[in-house]
Amino acid sequence: MLTRKAEDYLEMIVNIMEYKGYIRVKDIASSLDVSPSSVVEMMGKLDSSGFVIYQKHDGIRLTAEGEMIGRMIKHRHDTIKSFLEIIDVPKNIADKDACTMEHNLDTKTVEQIKKLVEFVNTAPDHPEWLEHFQIFCETGEHRCKKGK
Repeated sequence: MLTRKAEDYLEMIVNIMEYKGYIRVKDIASSLDVSPSSVVEMMGKLDSSGFVIYQKHDGIRLTAEGEMIGRMIKHRHDTIKSFLEIIDVPKNIADKDACTMEHNLDTKTVEQIKKLVEFVNTAPDHPEWLEHFQIFCETGEHRCKKGK
């Protein structure tokens, strides 16, 4: 079982790979705000566990298993972040909280959140209940319609 920290590294490697097309120690260090020596240490662990191929001067490559796990964590993160943004959590907080939550939620919970996010994002009209929720957040009161 991977630690939360190892999962964070795999997710970041996927993010960097998608953005730059290659992965270097300094890119990971900068993105995770850690020292390059910490990255080298983790790459050694991930390499010996079969999640990355790390050679000092050749960069870093994900193995098939490492990529699968990294993409799964990224997907969980993106899903949770989208949900938090739907309920008006500011983007920077949603991103930070998604990092915490992505490691601790059951797969079934994440799948249900994903379904809700897809439902809201693909609704033919902006769901009226979201407007009601926004008003409730601002006023602490439910929006009532008389006669209904």
